[in-house]
Amino acid sequence: MNRIFLGAAAAALAATPAFAHHPLGGLPMTSFADGLLSGVGHPVLGFDHLAFVIAMGIAATFAPARLLTPLAYVAAMLLGTLAVSAGLALPLAEIAIVASILVLGGVVLAGQTLGVGTALTLFAGFGLFHGAGFAGSILGQEGGVGAAVMVGYLIGLAAVQYAIALAAGWAARRLLGASEAMAINARLAGAAVFGVGLFLALEVVEGPLVAAIAG
Repeated sequence: MNRIFLGAAAAALAATPAFAHHPLGGLPMTSFADGLLSGVGHPVLGFDHLAFVIAMGIAATFAPARLLTPLAYVAAMLLGTLAVSAGLALPLAEIAIVASILVLGGVVLAGQTLGVGTALTLFAGFGLFHGAGFAGSILGQEGGVGAAVMVGYLIGLAAVQYAIALAAGWAARRLLGASEAMAINARLAGAAVFGVGLFLALEVVEGPLVAAIAG
């Protein structure tokens, strides 16, 4: 139990309000392999995305169609990435990403079992905003990126996040010994994710609050 809370504290301290992290250290991406590596790295290096996918995997593993429902997130995430990369705006993406962590962390913390429809709606809805965050990262590359880089990026994003979701569900059942959503170890994992969400929420509101007080 102590390890869970220590892990949550470490994740919270490492989390930042920046919703994109570059595994290539900011170097230009010019090939399919560069895009693939970047796509694999972003969800792992970004604790905001990682926390959500872990919570989603745990919530999905106790719901019907546990292998299918995370794919709704993957599909919507890719759609959001492509849409924003094509020039469409998705407002308040950072706030929605933080909200997604709080909502899914809260679901797991409360020990709720999601129905298929609810899981698909939540996972896909939040997936669009996570995709917008990933698009912001790829669009921030100097000189833009080519088609090969974008294809590799999307494949990396999809594969690693689906794998993390399935691994989180497996870990909740096999390593934490949780056989149902109400199991205490699963709920503690939800508490850890919810704590990361709270930390990020404070980071989001800190600037406006300081400005309002100073003004």
